Amino acid sequence: MDTKELLKKVRKIEIKTRRLSDHVFGGEYHSTFKGRGMTFSEVRQYQFGDDVRAIDWNVTARYNEPFVKVFEEERELTLMLVVDVSGSEFFGTTQQFKRDVLTEIAATLSFSALQNNDKVGLLLFSDQVELFIPPKKGRSHILRIIRELLEFEPKSKATDIANALSFLSGILKKKAIVFLLSDFMDEGYDKTLRIAAKKHDLTGIRVYDKLEEELPNLGIVPMVDSETKQTRLINTSSAKVRKQYAAFQNEKKEAFKQLFKLNGAGTIDCRLDESYVKKLLGYFKARI
Repeated sequence: MDTKELLKKVRKIEIKTRRLSDHVFGGEYHSTFKGRGMTFSEVRQYQFGDDVRAIDWNVTARYNEPFVKVFEEERELTLMLVVDVSGSEFFGTTQQFKRDVLTEIAATLSFSALQNNDKVGLLLFSDQVELFIPPKKGRSHILRIIRELLEFEPKSKATDIANALSFLSGILKKKAIVFLLSDFMDEGYDKTLRIAAKKHDLTGIRVYDKLEEELPNLGIVPMVDSETKQTRLINTSSAKVRKQYAAFQNEKKEAFKQLFKLNGAGTIDCRLDESYVKKLLGYFKARI
């Protein structure tokens, strides 16, 4: 993609997603995530009715009278976008690939955070950390994130969610709002998810294609795994095969939801032919 075409794409996504964040998501984002953290403000003399647990014993001992710590709502938040760029994201049977929708969702969340004067960071991953952009404020920073989402070419096509979450837990010291965007075609990330969800406000956004849920009846079809490049012949005319495939995919979907719920994290399911706008709005409103 040449520079002119890239800038055109960035501008197109900015216009679309900024309009959404300004007129649709701005208020919901702020209402959902404001006051997620409390930060120390000052100490003052103890007043009748104050919580004794807030007494600052060091200051109290120094002045020989009780002082309490005062906390205030933390205004500035950090939004961290953890985005899957493995081979399976370059799939889609409608007008867009999964990666295109992941990019639009990430851009919409970024502009919502910008409107709230929050910092935004980006982590792109496959089975390794492909790119990490530390959280910062400002429109130019958001546009850089969109550029990377559009044109970044990963070194690997495989997926390792556990590795991405482990890196995130090590690099982010303070609590953040974390959106993990993927098709979640991976296993074995239970432990790292539990650690990340305990530390951060975590939401998993699962983006998938309708043909990943059920197979059409097309006879014997060669199917290529976009991550391993292995090819298998599948008899899609067999009702039994189609039924087993649908049951397997449904089982994986439910396991994803249960794992996040068990660890106090949120989930959003977004099919490529559905409106991610409605899905995000519904999620934000349910949390307010």
